[in-house]
Amino acid sequence: MRFFRKYRHGFIALIYAVFYMVCFYALEHRANVDFHIIHTPLDDYIPFCEYFIVPYIFWFVYMLIAILFFIFINPNRREYYQMVFSLGTGMTMFLIISYLYPNGLDLRPQNLVHGNLFTDVVILLYRHDSPTNVFPSIHVFNSLAIHTAIARSKMLDQDQWIKWASFILTLAIIASTLFLKQHSVLDVIGGIILALITYFIFYKSRLVSRLPS
Repeated sequence: MRFFRKYRHGFIALIYAVFYMVCFYALEHRANVDFHIIHTPLDDYIPFCEYFIVPYIFWFVYMLIAILFFIFINPNRREYYQMVFSLGTGMTMFLIISYLYPNGLDLRPQNLVHGNLFTDVVILLYRHDSPTNVFPSIHVFNSLAIHTAIARSKMLDQDQWIKWASFILTLAIIASTLFLKQHSVLDVIGGIILALITYFIFYKSRLVSRLPS
């Protein structure tokens, strides 16, 4: 019981994760929906590169490690609430946008010519992840929101290499969404704008002083 009392703030992230997954599953399985195809001329100039599956998949590890760090290791509760409320707000806005504006992509290559382990994983990804509900990119938004929390963490001020590693990984994840044809340039821009909105709300506005510490 002492453990649960000490880390009860972590349940906010857990409860929201369950809520988000249920809502996203419902979005993905809607019937009789006309999806608007997102496509820009810039998308056609970006080549497919299967090696970007590595940072794309590592996004899940990045998210998990960062959230666990802010729950169990970082003593600054306000930094945790800034991160988790930023993530929750942006992801909820994504769900609303996806519901009101069903969208999808037609960017995926028809034939993956490089038969190797990386393309095998990409094929597996394509098989289980439909090219719908892509705007704004949650991969982009979450990566930026997590990196913001890490970059502003006082505890990590003495470990600048962690902040730089987070920055480089965030850039690689954003690039991976384009080179794997999982997202359009517009999706990436949307994810960046969403991250900027939540940044100003939870890091720059008066709301910061009202968050628990």
